[in-house]
Amino acid sequence: MQVARCTVERLMDELGLEGVIRGQRRRTTVPEPSAPRPPDLVDRDFTASRPDQLWVADMTYVRTWTGWVYVAFVLDVFSRMIVG
Repeated sequence: MQVARCTVERLMDELGLEGVIRGQRRRTTVPEPSAPRPPDLVDRDFTASRPDQLWVADMTYVRTWTGWVYVAFVLDVFSRMIVG
């Protein structure tokens, strides 16, 4: 019996099933509850009616053979293009 991978993924998603992750999960980020938080200037409303009205930033890190690489993006919410 052959089943496409996308079919298995869809069925597992519908049933709320997840695959087992081998090894021990490492917690890479530990939030500090007492740390000051910047004000939410957009009130969690990430919509824009024109270009350059609202930009958002995202930062992530990726493990490579030589160590961790940090990547930051600035995106225009309207066009979803990377602007920085």
